[in-house]
Amino acid sequence: MRPLWAHFLQGVAWLAAAGGAQAADMIVLQYVDQDPGGPPYPTRILVTPDFLRMDSGEDAGDFTLLDRRRHVAINVMHESRLAMVFAPGLLPPKPADWDARIDAGEPVRGGRRYTLTLKGLVCSEGIAARYAMDAARAMGELKAVLAATQYRVWKATPPDLQHDCDLANHVWESGTTLRLGLPLEERDFTGRTRRLEHEGREPLDPALFRVPEGMAQIDAPS
Repeated sequence: MRPLWAHFLQGVAWLAAAGGAQAADMIVLQYVDQDPGGPPYPTRILVTPDFLRMDSGEDAGDFTLLDRRRHVAINVMHESRLAMVFAPGLLPPKPADWDARIDAGEPVRGGRRYTLTLKGLVCSEGIAARYAMDAARAMGELKAVLAATQYRVWKATPPDLQHDCDLANHVWESGTTLRLGLPLEERDFTGRTRRLEHEGREPLDPALFRVPEGMAQIDAPS
């Protein structure tokens, strides 16, 4: 009969191996996105404890990389051999009459419906589920890094094209809906939609989370 300590050490070794295998995985999300009037297109999101990568599903294509430790986002463009680096910036305070609110509705399809409204207008709605929460957190972290840039884009937009829902969805409430869980379906006020096709895990490929060698990295305007 094997001594008890031998069984204990075997159990520790098994747990270490299992933990190492899990740490060497990456979350894989495959969405189908569609802009108003345009054809649907794939969006892939890969998440690890250190990074998030968003692309069209092609390993060699352009991609956006979030460094979750450094809190920077890098937009990699192969054709121009450029990597644009975005860092968090300061945001002005919300307007005094800012009244954005989020309402969680009834459970449906393994998740829960939600609606984000501002001044009585529906800015975004969808279904969120309480699983793959680290992926949802990483998506919120990316939005937080880009919020100041989104605000500058909004300010530079002609006044007749500015919409307060853009500020809700991309600036001051950019991570609010993601705190509810992983998006299964999304629709914003413009009619843009997103639908989750697959969520799973695959073995980690570290090369997917590196800026290609020799590519110039340029800081985005602050």
